[in-house]
This record gives sequence, structure tokens and C-alpha cells, in this order.
Amino acid sequence: MKVALLFPGQGAQSVGMGRSLLEVFPSAQDIFDRASSILGYDLAKICFTGSEEELGTTVISQPAIFTVSFAAVEFLRNQFPEVISSCGAAAGLSLGEYTALAFAGAFSFEDGLRLVQLRGQAMQDASDAVAGGMVSIINQKLEDIEILCDENRGDGVLQPSNILCPGNIVISGTLDACERIAELAAKKKFHAIPLAVAGAFHTHLMLPAVEKLARSLEKIEIRKPNIPVISNVDAKPHFEPDEIRQILIKQISSPVLWEDSMRYILSLGYDSFYEVGPGRVLRSLLKRIDRKVSCVGIPE
Repeated sequence: MKVALLFPGQGAQSVGMGRSLLEVFPSAQDIFDRASSILGYDLAKICFTGSEEELGTTVISQPAIFTVSFAAVEFLRNQFPEVISSCGAAAGLSLGEYTALAFAGAFSFEDGLRLVQLRGQAMQDASDAVAGGMVSIINQKLEDIEILCDENRGDGVLQPSNILCPGNIVISGTLDACERIAELAAKKKFHAIPLAVAGAFHTHLMLPAVEKLARSLEKIEIRKPNIPVISNVDAKPHFEPDEIRQILIKQISSPVLWEDSMRYILSLGYDSFYEVGPGRVLRSLLKRIDRKVSCVGIPE
């Protein structure tokens, strides 16, 4: 059995996340306290009893998911140390790549949280500058979606941004272009689901956020990860600190190659996966890629 850990990204948040974890693992309170001291607000209160609207903002959801996922790692380390000791690879969806790198020892929890806080704010600022959105296209081939984007982009931006699994691809773009896709879907009778996000993530509209993130990454100590962490940008592991910096800079405006990343891990013989953090999205995607593999949620 070969074990890999998967970490969720933005969109996995929900009010109440982390509360059941704290009930069975009181030591998680220390992680929430450390996070709150860095963020400058009571993160546990927002996660446990805040509003969906507040928790769903980019600037809050990213550090919240990072913290809850890291607390789940510590729960796993405490309750099932054999899983941690046998883990040979990790990956995270967009934001989750930062949790995967922190787990792999590339940087500390505190430095990772500072990066994620800045990343969330920078992405929010870029989204405020240009109205954008994201739309999930269901049961369509990538080449057909690329044609769809080319034909409906107009003067705006529209492109595949999250290639998640067969039959589930997300496109991002300017708001008017995304709205055209939604209207076209109703006429052509294909499934297009607008996502509740602030902007056109993983497109060049995020370049202002890239510049801010690059400056912060230069100030953070990055070490060689203890295990391979598969990058969203090229579906490959990277070990050199400067290379990891460049990958994280590219990641914010590059498409998320999640399906390719999972197929790469599967090609190495990994057959036992743990989704560590809130939500069930990654388990669902993995089953669409390979029904035979096992993926357990932590916490359930």
C-alpha cells in the first residue's frame, strides 16, 4: 500500500468546519490560537459560527481552509501516526498546495499562513479591479470547451482554469463572458454552473496578485520538501526552494492541472489516499479519475 495525502482548496469551506475536529482533538485549539494571533481576528469563531458570506470571501476562506486542514494533519499525526509515517507524496488543489508544502516541511505553518493570508487578499484585490467569475462545465470534453471559450470570449477573457477530472472542467473569465456561457448553456442544453467566487482565478487577470505574492515569497524561508509535492502548474514534483517559489508564483495565474496531477501519482503506484481538511470534493474527483482507489476523509 502506498499512501498520499490530498489537501482541499477554496470552495471546500462551510460554517462549522473544524468544530467536530476540535471535539475529538482538543490540541487543535493551539493551531487555531496560533492562526488567530497571526491573522488578527478570531478564526475559530468565524469557522464555527460565522456567516457563510463572511467565510466565503477569498481573504477569509483561504487562511481558514489552510488552518483547518493543518489541524486535521495534526489530528492524523496524533491518532494515526502510521499514516503519516507511510505517506510518500502529497498534493493540494490550488490553495491546498500550500498546505501540502507545509505538511512536507517546505515551510512552517506560520510562514505558510502568512503567505496564504497575503495570497487571499491579493486575489481579492485583483478580483475587485476587474469583475470576473468561474463556471463549472459538466460532461464536456476539454477540446470542446476550448472552442466554446474561443467563440464566446469577445473582447474579454475566457479560458479553462481548473481541469479537475473527466467531465468536470472549470472556466474562468471576465464577468460578461461568463454570463454569455451561462446563457448559451440554457439554449444548447449543456450544464454550466456559475461558482460562488470573487473573480477569474487562474487566469492572467490575477497577474496583479502574482506581483504581490512574488515579493512575499522572497522573504519566506523555503526548504526542500521531505516528500514529493505534486504541483498544480505542471503535475510534477519540485524540490529546489527557488523552483518551488517560481512554481507558486506561476500557480496563481496558471490553470490547475488536477486530473494530470492525480494521474501522475497513480502512475507511481499510489493506491491509498486521504483527503485532509474540510469537504469531500477531492474524494469525488478522484473517484471520477479511478474508481478502484481508496480515499478516506480526515476528519469524516
